[in-house]
Amino acid sequence: MPKQRITKEMVVDAAFEIARTSGMEQVLVKNIADKIGCSVQPIYSYCQNMEGLRQDVIAKTNQFIQAFIMASIDKNDLFRTTGKSYIQLAKEEPHLFKLFILHQRNGISSMNDLYLAETNPHVADFIADSLNISVSQARQLHLNMLIYTIGIGTIFSVCTPGISIDEIYTQQEFAYKAFINQSMTDKEGSQYENENNCPL
Repeated sequence: MPKQRITKEMVVDAAFEIARTSGMEQVLVKNIADKIGCSVQPIYSYCQNMEGLRQDVIAKTNQFIQAFIMASIDKNDLFRTTGKSYIQLAKEEPHLFKLFILHQRNGISSMNDLYLAETNPHVADFIADSLNISVSQARQLHLNMLIYTIGIGTIFSVCTPGISIDEIYTQQEFAYKAFINQSMTDKEGSQYENENNCPL
C-alpha cells in the first residue's frame, strides 16, 4: 500500500494557520483539505477525533505564544514588558490570543493553580529582588498583573474598530503602578507588625 502524501504534521500545521487567520471555529475538514490542496479523504484519516486535533492546535498555539513573548520582552524590564508583550500579541494575533485565553484549562481549582500553570516560576523571584519585597508578595503582584493583562487584552482583542494600543499601554501602566504601590504598602505594614511584635 503506497504511503500517504499527507502527514499528520501537515494537517496540524494547516489547522493552526486556519485558526490563526480565521479563528478556531473555521478549523473544519473541508477547510483543512483546501488549505493543503487535497481531497477530504486523507484529512478524515487524521481527524477522526476533532477534539484531538483541537488539542494539537492549542499546543502549537502555546508554543507560538511562548516564542512570541520571549522575542518581545526586555530582560532588563521583564515584568512590565511581559505584560506589554501579551497586549502586542492580542493586537497582532487576535485569533490566537482568543484561543489562548478561552481554551479549557483542566485541573485548575484555585487562583494559585492558575498562577502555577500560566507563569514562569522564576519571574516572582525576579520581581522580589527588583522591588525588595517578599516572594509571596511578588507572586501576588504578578498574579494581579496576569489577571489584569488577560482582562484588558481580551477587551482589546474583541473591540471594533479598536482601542489604541497606546491607550491600552497607559491603562496597563496605571494598573502596574497601583499594584506596585499596594505591594509596597503591604510590605511596610508587615514590617510595622513585625517591629511591634518583637520581644523586648
